Amino acid sequence: MLEVNGRQVLEILGKDPDAPGIIEAADAPAAIHVLEAAVAKEEASRQAAIEEAAARGEPEPRFDGITLRQRLVPLIDMLRRSGAAGKEVVWGV
Repeated sequence: MLEVNGRQVLEILGKDPDAPGIIEAADAPAAIHVLEAAVAKEEASRQAAIEEAAARGEPEPRFDGITLRQRLVPLIDMLRRSGAAGKEVVWGV
């Protein structure tokens, strides 16, 4: 993941992007919930923009090529597996 995207993810999780960090196995479900909520919010925003453009007879808006969902799927999968295994996820160490 590129630095700018990693920072965005850490900010979504409420973590300091400039410091090492950890998500304990017990905290993995809550982190997954936060990430999935962010994905849902982005998708709803995109859908609303599409519907607004259609209502005005304008072309469908263009978005960045990679969605938040695409960026977060590997992390969400890692959090699920680490939580199930009782292992933490660490970064910046």
